[in-house]
Amino acid sequence: MDNPGNGIAGFRLTEHTWMTELGNWIDAISPDGRRAGALLFDPKVIGLPGVRDRVVQAVMTDQRLVLAGLTGLIPVADVVAAGDQVWLLTAQAVSPTLADLMAAAPIDPNGAASLLVETAQTLLALHAAGVTHGSVHPGTVVITAEGVSLLSERGLSDAIHARVSPRERDAAGWASLARGLAASFGRGAPEPAELFERVAATAQTLGLGTARDLLVNERGRLPGGRISRDGLARAARGRSAFAQAPSYARAPVPTPRDEGDIVTLLRVPGQSAGPLRSGAGVGTQPQGPPAGPLQFGPGVGTQPQEPETPAQRIWREGRGEVSTVHRPGGRPAKASRARRRRTILATAVFAVIMAGAILAWFRLGSAPDLAVKSINVVAPKKTQGCGSAVVITGTVVTNGAPGEITYEWRKNLDKEVVKGTLRTKAGQTSYAVPLRWTLQGRSSVKATATLRIITPGPVITDKASFTYKC
Repeated sequence: MDNPGNGIAGFRLTEHTWMTELGNWIDAISPDGRRAGALLFDPKVIGLPGVRDRVVQAVMTDQRLVLAGLTGLIPVADVVAAGDQVWLLTAQAVSPTLADLMAAAPIDPNGAASLLVETAQTLLALHAAGVTHGSVHPGTVVITAEGVSLLSERGLSDAIHARVSPRERDAAGWASLARGLAASFGRGAPEPAELFERVAATAQTLGLGTARDLLVNERGRLPGGRISRDGLARAARGRSAFAQAPSYARAPVPTPRDEGDIVTLLRVPGQSAGPLRSGAGVGTQPQGPPAGPLQFGPGVGTQPQEPETPAQRIWREGRGEVSTVHRPGGRPAKASRARRRRTILATAVFAVIMAGAILAWFRLGSAPDLAVKSINVVAPKKTQGCGSAVVITGTVVTNGAPGEITYEWRKNLDKEVVKGTLRTKAGQTSYAVPLRWTLQGRSSVKATATLRIITPGPVITDKASFTYKC
């Protein structure tokens, strides 16, 4: 399936390709031999005014987030221009997607729950960083051979449509994933399907965090009572594009045999501004001093040059001194001493700044704000008889910080609201919040108690039911 005759910036392109609103995705092999991806942007899309600039900014934002420790995104290796073509190159495979797997067979409930939990965590991390995905659907959820669920194309749809998607758009996309997975179960798994429908509704009313916690807390409704990637991993390995022949004619990919000049669009001032011009301008070097090696040919890595660290600068300048200090004349020696003094001063300032940052981190980290991570409400499973006093237990799990939690209990059979306050202690993470409910009279009803955590926000709810028969 590999076609070595086609390539871009050292990435070998295979014959497995598919179209999206962005352009033509192609499974690829990176210069170091790993599975990767290449997106040839539709020229009608990338050529619109401002689109290329916004795409570059979205990719640079992703790279900063990944460097800061955010996981769950398909990492982008580079965005390059070759003539009038613009390519996005990923450092990881972008297939199979959830759409690929669902087209072949239903996703097992345990794997579907794993997918929803992992994508919800990624979206919550993006939201905490102040950005959104903007286009969550089965075609942008990639499943690795290990069954891990990653998101691709973050921010690219927003870039081409010149919009900033709200968090609610991500929540709606995630809820649609949950409903689609629930529908795929059919009649064979009614309990997981009902659970997925509830978490979908929760995502759009109470938020992704509450929906994720609901799914985790009620995993007992899943087969075996667990969330597992095993089924996803098996399905992903079975759908690998490298393990089967394509079932379609090869899409025409206008890739020249001689790539010519290729320019990275990342970290090149002014290079991504303005619309693309056919034949010239995109594949030439920018005016002024470049920010690193920009022009390269097939087989050369596409990663942009990283900024020089203090250690690298000291090593480089130290090597420079060796070649100048022994030369005749005093000027090179004086310049060397001046550079050494500047290096020592810069190192000292850097050490002071780092020490201050570490001290501030310890001070802030030692007293985090109180946060409620999850709640779980449990009611008796046994039918309750006449005049029963039922104890319903709510368990509140926190991050272990001290503070105050306000909550309320609501009953479906009357309008009474029981309000309470819970003082938390440092180091303790689990607390019991009981409700005593006495029922009298002759009837046969389903009683439901709902626990709502009011503060600290956001509001979190959970409920449990029991049967009263007299």
